[in-house]
Formats: sequence, structure tokens, C-alpha cells
Amino acid sequence: MKHMKIKWLTRPQQHDYPAARSYLQLSMDPRAAKKLIAKLRRAKLTEFAAKDVFRASGLSLLGVSDSHVQEMRKQIMERRPLSPILLHRDQRNCRLIIADGYHRLCAVYTFDEVAMIPCIIA
Repeated sequence: MKHMKIKWLTRPQQHDYPAARSYLQLSMDPRAAKKLIAKLRRAKLTEFAAKDVFRASGLSLLGVSDSHVQEMRKQIMERRPLSPILLHRDQRNCRLIIADGYHRLCAVYTFDEVAMIPCIIA
């Protein structure tokens, strides 16, 4: 099952932005999170290898037993497209924040760690 071709949407889904804003407000002022979401909405799509996103974020891989990862894996196996992930370069702390899409990233990694992940980054 490794190296399965993963389908992606061309833009994040609209509900991804409020989810990202909610997450970002845990670590930054709500006004700053709102401004960042506006930047993400205007940013162009790019892509990075799954393993590089993990390395830059410093986060651990969630296991396939995680219910959200399981749901994303099911979506991949059913050939349903995933939404690109939303990222923020936190230059002050020299780290990458996955504002939305952590479970999608973990699911993709279980199929192909070098898969190119469509991202919106600001």
C-alpha cells in the first residue's frame, strides 16, 4: 500500500480556514490569527515533501490508530481528494506551525513519506 497516488483539491476547503484560526488563537493574539488567516487565503499553493513538513514542524507522527488519521486514510484509499494543508512560518521561534491539516499529513505519511503535500504557507 506504500506510495499510493494521493488525490488533492486545488484549494483548501472553506471550513479549513476557521479551523486554522481556532488553532492559531491558542498560541497568538486573536487579531494576529485573523490577519494570518487573511494572508493564507491570498497565498498561492506550493508543495513540500511530507517528511520535510514533519521535520520543520518538530511534531511527532500520529499513529494509524488515531481516529482522525484513520478517517483520512480511508478517504485516501477511496480515492477522495484531500484538502491542502495550511502552514505558518513562525520566524520568531524558528519553527513551522501546521495550522490545519496535521491529521491529513500523518495519513499521507503512512502511505508515502516523500509524497509531495500541497500547502498554503504564510
